[in-house]
Amino acid sequence: MKRWLATLRLNSAMNIGLLFAAVCLSGIAIAQKSDSIQNSSSAPAEARGHTSAKHDVGTGAGDIGKGTAEGVGSAAKGTGKAAGDLVTLHPINAAGNLGKGAAKSGEHLGVGTVKGTGKIFKGTGKAIKHLF
Repeated sequence: MKRWLATLRLNSAMNIGLLFAAVCLSGIAIAQKSDSIQNSSSAPAEARGHTSAKHDVGTGAGDIGKGTAEGVGSAAKGTGKAAGDLVTLHPINAAGNLGKGAAKSGEHLGVGTVKGTGKIFKGTGKAIKHLF
């Protein structure tokens, strides 16, 4: 009988905790606005024609990261193909694939860095202009 009572107490404590969590989560859900209400009240950035300095700096950093990721992906792809060609005893194709991967990697890194840096400078210029 005592074992049943201990189980009942444990279940009651778990039920109270679950009820508390449900009440907290439903309160948070009710307090937030839905996406349709938020989007209808503010115009999208593309329709306004200009972006904030924070947005420019953020997208610039994103472009740098994207270029880096694409560059690493290209290098890995070229290295993988080169390794496959070496295993199948095609050293000339392996060298070509390795060089192609390195070239594409440099291209992606360069483009991403230049685009990102340009956007960061643009955002920084807007922020400085806003100060004065």
